Amino acid sequence: MGAVVIKLGSSVVATDDGTVRTDVLTQICDDVAELQRESLAPIVVTSGAIARGLGVLGIPPARRPRAVEELQAASAVGQGKLYRVYDELLGARGVRSAQVLLTFFDLSARSHYLNARQTLRKLLEWRVVPVINENDTTTTDEISFGDNDFLAAQVAILVGATRLVLATNTDGLFTADPRSDPDARLVEEVTDFQALSQLAISQVTSVLGSGGMRSKVVAAEMATAAGIPTVIVNGQRRGAVLGAARGERGGTSFPAQSDRYSSFKLWLKYAKPARGRVQVDAGAARALREGGTSLLPVGVVAVQGSFEAGDAIEIFHAEQAVGKGISNYSAPELRRVCGRRSAEVRELLPQAGEEAVHRDYFVLA
Repeated sequence: MGAVVIKLGSSVVATDDGTVRTDVLTQICDDVAELQRESLAPIVVTSGAIARGLGVLGIPPARRPRAVEELQAASAVGQGKLYRVYDELLGARGVRSAQVLLTFFDLSARSHYLNARQTLRKLLEWRVVPVINENDTTTTDEISFGDNDFLAAQVAILVGATRLVLATNTDGLFTADPRSDPDARLVEEVTDFQALSQLAISQVTSVLGSGGMRSKVVAAEMATAAGIPTVIVNGQRRGAVLGAARGERGGTSFPAQSDRYSSFKLWLKYAKPARGRVQVDAGAARALREGGTSLLPVGVVAVQGSFEAGDAIEIFHAEQAVGKGISNYSAPELRRVCGRRSAEVRELLPQAGEEAVHRDYFVLA
């Protein structure tokens, strides 16, 4: 039974004043029930808890708070009320649901990541639709997804979804902002993410949202690197979400990339936070990029930050990112052996391995 992750942006879930778009969610819950009848396993990743909370509190969009504690408090007010809408709408259609709240920490720690996967898989096995949101009430700036597009991509990777649907308030990705440029054209398919640098992709979001089209493109890049086709559609348009989940044409589609990463390397690249940075010489950078080798201490020229063995570190050459990997050394240990050959490393740190970062725990930038 293939899982389909459906991410609903704040603009789909609520109006600018925080009122739930019941008509839109009713249609989407119809779609979710239909997908389950078709033996698919829908997962809903929803935004809108903060928007709903602000609406309940009567705080107008123009006065949307910015302080973390205010946004967390608004989320606490809105979270349960928003889920109740989903639970009632899905229940009326004979579909059981479960509220799942995640933070960045839940996916950045490998043990938590695997536990979240097991929980979601069990819910799908029981034919329960997970309704997932970021746990805004307890998250902080340091452990936040920033918006739920990234969360949706991570969930899709986590469960090995067959498709990721990003529902927003536009018909997809355009060559320019259609709200200000009458010549903007819909981009129906994206196969080259590098080519998108030529487009004026907006970071502008709805009044109560925190995302934007750029974050959706990055989420699509994350998911397609795991072999998960992704599509951006207008969630307010009747039938768009159901059609996209079925694989029908519409919106902007992102086919699965031919070069795929393992689940572990995707977790390392996108979910594991880096605790430090190392600079490497040209030879080491070339070997990592072209040879698929491990990083040896001899190739390290500088160590920045404070990290322990087992932490992720970013690897740079001449201020250009080379990749990211799990360090076999703490920062003080790596400073002690950087630039030294393997024989010297074994003398100085006899208990440590020879690689600063093993190739199996490294992913290119």
